[in-house]
Amino acid sequence: MDAELSEKIAGEVVLSAHPGRTLRKWREDFGISQRDLAKSLETVPSVVSDYESERRASPGAAFIRRYVEALLDVDRHTGGRVSQRLGLKPHSDGIVGLREFTVAVPLKALAERLDAEPVSRVDLHRDIHGFTLLDAPRAILSIDASRFVEVYGWTTQRALIFSNVRYGRSPMVAIRAHPLKPAAVIFSNPGRVDPLAIRLSEIENIPLLTTELGATDVLERLEEL
Repeated sequence: MDAELSEKIAGEVVLSAHPGRTLRKWREDFGISQRDLAKSLETVPSVVSDYESERRASPGAAFIRRYVEALLDVDRHTGGRVSQRLGLKPHSDGIVGLREFTVAVPLKALAERLDAEPVSRVDLHRDIHGFTLLDAPRAILSIDASRFVEVYGWTTQRALIFSNVRYGRSPMVAIRAHPLKPAAVIFSNPGRVDPLAIRLSEIENIPLLTTELGATDVLERLEEL
C-alpha cells in the first residue's frame, strides 16, 4: 500500500502547476510539521519551507522521492494511521462524487465558486484539499459509523457537500458523533436550515454554508476548478 500511496503523491506533485504548494498540501494532510519532516530528511526546516513556498526552483525527482519517503517514514513512526486511512477506497452508494485537489483551495474561493453563503459564525479562513458530495438520505442510511471514514477519501481537510437536505440536522449530528471532522460543510439547495445544525457547526468550529445550486451543478463547477 505504501508503494501505491507514494506513487499517488509523487504523481500529483510532478503533474502540478505548483509543485511546492502540492508538497505542502500533502504534508498538512499527514499532519507533519516542517521541523519533523526536515529532521527525517536530515536537513533544516528552511529548506522544506523554501521548496513549499516555491522560493527555490521546482524540486527535482530525487527531492520529491525523498520528501514522499520522509512523509511515510514519519507516519510509520507515529503508528501509520494516516497511511492506513489514505489507503481506503470509497464505495458507498451515498457518495455521489469525491475528488482531491492538487493544490489547496481557500474555502472563500470554493464558496465563491459555488455561490455559497455561510450560515454559521465560524471563521472561513482555512484551506480545502478536496470535496465529497453526498446524497444526505442515502448516506445516512448506508454509511454506518465504521464506514464513515470512506467519506474522507485521502484527507479530512475537505468540504463535505450534502444534497437532498431538508433541514440539515441529521448530517451535522452524524459529523458531531464521529471523531473525524471535515474542514467545512456545504448544503446543496436545502430547505430551511435547522438552528441545531447551525449550533453544531459552531460547537465543532466547522463552517456551515449553503448554496442554491443542485448536486449536478455543484459537481460541474467543482470539476472545472
